[in-house]
Amino acid sequence: MTARDLDGAVWRKSARSGGNGGNCVEVATNLPHIVAMRDTKDRAGGTLTFNRSGWTAFLEGVKGDTFDR
Repeated sequence: MTARDLDGAVWRKSARSGGNGGNCVEVATNLPHIVAMRDTKDRAGGTLTFNRSGWTAFLEGVKGDTFDR
């Protein structure tokens, strides 16, 4: 995955993020074949990318409290 693959990404923050500068991520779901996620506070620090089925599995894991905090 290159930065060029993320050209045209439309980033959005969760409405639950609030404006307090806390632990927030941004997600771009408008790209073909991938969903991208990055840290709001460190936008140049790297991006995680998922294929569509991987993103769905990730969200299910988050909602199901599968991951350690």
